[in-house]
Amino acid sequence: MKMETFSYLPPMTDEQVAKQVRYIVEQGLIPAIEHSPGPDPYDSYWHLWSLPMTDVTDAGQVMAELQACRAANPDDYVKVVGYDNVKQCQVAAFVAYPPR
Repeated sequence: MKMETFSYLPPMTDEQVAKQVRYIVEQGLIPAIEHSPGPDPYDSYWHLWSLPMTDVTDAGQVMAELQACRAANPDDYVKVVGYDNVKQCQVAAFVAYPPR
């Protein structure tokens, strides 16, 4: 299923996902991890893995949570979201891992 710009590219490696996560953290966005067993283009609700990581300054922390979500939900799409606390909206999002 094609859901966003990166979904038209080959699957990202862990290093490429880490670069995107680093960008989100460096921009001062609040990262969050979501997952869904079968996303529907008409349904924008995904399951939140944990609370948004408001105090994270290291992309490694986000990657650890991302790997934990992927391990616990191997048949789900796993997405990283970046929230802007000033604009109070989601400004970045990508599917890091499709189902295995």
